[in-house]
Amino acid sequence: QVQPVESGGGSVQAGGSLRLACATSPYTNRPNCMGWFLQAPGREREALAAINTRTGSTSYADSASGRFTISQDSVRSTVYLQMNSLKPEDSAMYYCATSPWIPCELVWGRYNYWGQGTQVTVSS
Repeated sequence: QVQPVESGGGSVQAGGSLRLACATSPYTNRPNCMGWFLQAPGREREALAAINTRTGSTSYADSASGRFTISQDSVRSTVYLQMNSLKPEDSAMYYCATSPWIPCELVWGRYNYWGQGTQVTVSS
């Protein structure tokens, strides 16, 4: 299975935390880049963070910097997005995607395999 699979979404109150997980198959070549994106109703898909799975280097969008952390567990072929200090405006569908192309840019068009998404709802 090439398509990544997200998990960990849910409902949380403002100020709370969630950790999203994105699993890829251990039986396929590990993608060079994995990224997290969100899309809220009526809004364009927005990049949050990306990680180079070979080097571990990370990059963040301004909206995610300081509150969100992307990390990986290479043994489990899983990438995480730790989200702290959540706000109601963070409510959206969160997607994980993979890309073979380096550098790992925060541009959704560079990612070719997408998960189904996991819903995050933050209440005030």
